[in-house]
Amino acid sequence: FQKHEFFVEMTCKGCSNAVTRVLHRLGGVQFDIDLPNKKVFIDSEHSVDTLLETLKKTGKNASYLGEKSAQ
Repeated sequence: FQKHEFFVEMTCKGCSNAVTRVLHRLGGVQFDIDLPNKKVFIDSEHSVDTLLETLKKTGKNASYLGEKSAQ
């Protein structure tokens, strides 16, 4: 899997919970949320477009930062 890095405008726990909710609903993802740096790292077979659309369902500003090579 590619690990994708996204920026999401998250300011509080409620924001990160919203991200968690939409990603769980999408399914087939493993993810880590870095709230202080407003980043979400996602391991998934879904396309970047699908992931970005999903993140935008939170109503937050979201953008794709690039791929992280799997460690």
